[in-house]
Amino acid sequence: MRRKEIRVKTLALVAAVTSIGGFAVFTVFTRSGELVPRPAVLSGVLLVVMGGLVLWLARPVRHYLQGRATTSLDPLRAARTVVLAQAAALTGAAAAGWYAGQVAVVLTDLSLEANQARLLPLGALIVAGVALAAAGLVAQRWCRVDPPEEGDDQARDRAA
Repeated sequence: MRRKEIRVKTLALVAAVTSIGGFAVFTVFTRSGELVPRPAVLSGVLLVVMGGLVLWLARPVRHYLQGRATTSLDPLRAARTVVLAQAAALTGAAAAGWYAGQVAVVLTDLSLEANQARLLPLGALIVAGVALAAAGLVAQRWCRVDPPEEGDDQARDRAA
């Protein structure tokens, strides 16, 4: 059976594609005489909060799989948690790439003080996007059920 998990290579590809797209969009935008829009602080806060929520929602699944849960776990909830974790990882990678594209455009004209002032907030948004992607990967890992090893099947058969 093939695993259906999001890998770092996939996230890097998503970030690269959105970075190229963001660079193209904002290059056209700035050629018309406009500046790259000032990044909103709320964007970074939302990315970090989403990462925290994904980890918080994956915690019960992790506890159940480790045998530390005090209650049962609905399999549908566990499956939804994995999908949420994967969506968060992809969203974080896309956000990081989008803001990296904006940074690339800003770096092309650092003679403007406005562009210099945008570097730090855009860099923080890239870090927030990477943090969301990392939270998604961690939550996905917490929800993974490894297939039983061959020795486990033989031991179970002998015990029965």
